[in-house]
Amino acid sequence: MFRATLKSLLARKVRLVLSGLAVVLGVMFVSGAFVLTDTLGRSFDQVFADAYEDIDVNVAAKPKLAPGEMEGGGISPPLPAATVDRVRAVPGVADATGVVVAEGARLIGSNGKAVASFGPPQLGGNWLGESELVQLREGRGPQADDEIVINKALAEAGRVAVGDRVGVLTPLEPKEEFTIVGVFGYSGDRDSIGGANEIMFTTPTAQRLMLGEPDTFSSITVTAAGSMTDEALRDSVAAALGGEFQVKTGAQLSEDMASGLKDGLSFFNRILLGFAAVALLVGTFLILNTFSIIVAQRTRELALLRAVGASGRQVIGSVVLEAIAVGLIASVLGLAAGIGIGALLAYLFGTFAGLSLAGIAVPPSAVISAFAVGLVITVLAALLPALRASRIPPIAAMQDVATPDRPLTKITVGGAVVTSIGAALLFLGLSGNAGDNTLPTILGGVLFSFIGVALLTPLISRPVVALLGSVFSGSVPGKLGRLNSGRNPRRTAITAAALMVGIALVTGVTVILDSAKSSLAGLAEDNIKAELVIAGAATGPRPPTFDREVLDRAAAIPGVQLVNGTFGDLAQVGGQRTWVGASSDVSALRRIFGAKAAAGDIDRLAPDQMLVSSDVAESRGLTVGSTVPVQLARGDQRTYTVSGIYEGVPFLDPVTLPAEAARDFTLPQPIQGYIQLAPGTEVADVQPQVEALLVDSPEVSVADRNAFIEQQTGQFDVLLTMIRILLALAIVIAVLGIVNTLALSVLERTRELGLLRAIGLRRSQTMLMITVEAVVISVFGALLGVAVGTGLGAAVVEALRDEGITDLVLPWGQMGVFLGLAALVGVVAAVLPAVRAARINVLGAIAHD
Repeated sequence: MFRATLKSLLARKVRLVLSGLAVVLGVMFVSGAFVLTDTLGRSFDQVFADAYEDIDVNVAAKPKLAPGEMEGGGISPPLPAATVDRVRAVPGVADATGVVVAEGARLIGSNGKAVASFGPPQLGGNWLGESELVQLREGRGPQADDEIVINKALAEAGRVAVGDRVGVLTPLEPKEEFTIVGVFGYSGDRDSIGGANEIMFTTPTAQRLMLGEPDTFSSITVTAAGSMTDEALRDSVAAALGGEFQVKTGAQLSEDMASGLKDGLSFFNRILLGFAAVALLVGTFLILNTFSIIVAQRTRELALLRAVGASGRQVIGSVVLEAIAVGLIASVLGLAAGIGIGALLAYLFGTFAGLSLAGIAVPPSAVISAFAVGLVITVLAALLPALRASRIPPIAAMQDVATPDRPLTKITVGGAVVTSIGAALLFLGLSGNAGDNTLPTILGGVLFSFIGVALLTPLISRPVVALLGSVFSGSVPGKLGRLNSGRNPRRTAITAAALMVGIALVTGVTVILDSAKSSLAGLAEDNIKAELVIAGAATGPRPPTFDREVLDRAAAIPGVQLVNGTFGDLAQVGGQRTWVGASSDVSALRRIFGAKAAAGDIDRLAPDQMLVSSDVAESRGLTVGSTVPVQLARGDQRTYTVSGIYEGVPFLDPVTLPAEAARDFTLPQPIQGYIQLAPGTEVADVQPQVEALLVDSPEVSVADRNAFIEQQTGQFDVLLTMIRILLALAIVIAVLGIVNTLALSVLERTRELGLLRAIGLRRSQTMLMITVEAVVISVFGALLGVAVGTGLGAAVVEALRDEGITDLVLPWGQMGVFLGLAALVGVVAAVLPAVRAARINVLGAIAHD
């Protein structure tokens, strides 16, 4: 039986190639995700090991506000210069050096724009001279307060050189002009460490621009004396300084920094694995269909095996053995492809981010997942056809036709049950009643919904396919193609279901994002009563800011009625992490954003008062007169008194502090500015004057309200494009499914095609017949996808109604594009099967058994 199975497999190797390709692509995505994250993780380990290799021990103050998950490191308060002397006096310390380093120093390049960084930090610090790690490539170190040195990577990105006069933006001060006097690099001929852009000032200038206080440092590096170990020195320094300081070895710093980035990588890895799961779900449909068709074609062969003594168990084993062989080979090929795609993505990431990559390696997780996924998916997909094959009676060997089409009652009932389970899970997750399991519940609901719809599809495939095919029924080939596409509802349904998954996900995401864009745009139009907005698009972890003086100077422009600058940051409010804001003119909450007082006075704030939204007041039991402790990123904890409560309005922060509090925010400068004009004043008259005020802030611009709304919602288009690219793999696999179904159907109908050719069907007509069949199946799948995706998207939008997503937008134009592309996909998928059908030898086909 084993030899018979192997011979059967080799005889049908071409038939199994396409189904194997689906597994290859899915496994490639899974293993590639693990290879990518492993490579980047080891690269970050190496980067930070290099960055801290010449540090024995580092001393920093504990952050006032501990960072939350995915928020990066907290801001450590500056250390007084006297602390350096305290550390230097500790026994075992050979030397202690005060270091200034903080994020937010941006160079204005030769094109007049700030050099952007998408990910790696933009650091500003004090120049400490050359070392084993840091090496001057050109020029010298800064000596005057208006001199800087920059790393080689930044010099190339900004297209600047030694001797150039450039502008520098920092988080605490407006733009200042400096002369570049040196360019430095790192050991190993590296232009940067981890892609970071670095600007080094003299120590007093760095303290003023990056820390905001003279005679302070962000950290202290300590060198051990004699044979003292780093760990012993750390303990000695920590004991001498007390519990208000963080004292770590260089190895600990490296590990902590790398682990923070790895948390972000694990999130990225889960996204890739999610798309891999979608690809594998589609691949499962393809494999199931392939083995179903093959078993149907081998009815006589398997019945003959039963007639000569093979048991049902042996027949099952025969089909499963074929699945194992396909899954094993596909897993090997998928793992190899995954290693390649993981290495390619790592290379692109390293090139884009300026990251020096560690060597490509294959982690055990990639190998285990590749074979587990490839084998399990293939065997499970083949199991139902195998069970069906075991029930073939020996008498079937005498019949000329395969087993007749079976009733759809069981599969319809099963589909209704599975769909109901999916709908229940979606309702539970989207209604917020799933607790901490909201995301798994929603994903489970989507999975069950897809499977349930796929099971229900045979019930509707025949009438819908007949309706779609009627478009082509004007000719004999068109009529035959329509009849062929509807002759086996199960086969048509499962082929269309594969395409449905990809189209449904793209449609659903499009509905959600378009609805969010429309809702936010409508809310902004209704609630922002400002004709001009000052803002910039974030190109890094922090939004761009501008000088506070711009607000005062803009208010002096003729025709300007009100100017309000907004500030924002995360803070610890009453023991809970909360986003807080501040306004330069608190009356703007009512005059610009339309806030209404629910209690107290919301038009003014004393330095020790705060305003809260009605939602925050209700959830925390606050009333006018309540006192709340607030810890900001800088400064000591302060207690504020609630002086007013405003009804929740979109675009307003849940907590509003006095403008003076913004000086202790992570970014103490305004993030956005809103300008309200006097009646009769033209925007075109004021906008150029405000633009002139922003000449020293190239990262921000002033735009009218509509342009601002478009800028803020443009990020949804970027997200949608990324999702479409990732889901393209699932659609490619679905196209393979159509090709596979048609190719196997051509083999199955060899005698039928020969007879049609014998009675006068020309080759071109044969090709047209196959093409019509493919187009009908493809458009049917796209219609299913559009319908299911619209339903899922509408359900999510309805669930988000309380979050401000109130408009349901159906992208009719894109739906039409999807259907048009589906027809094109059908034409492309039909090419090879149609050519093969047209080349059938008529006499050989008639004699085919």
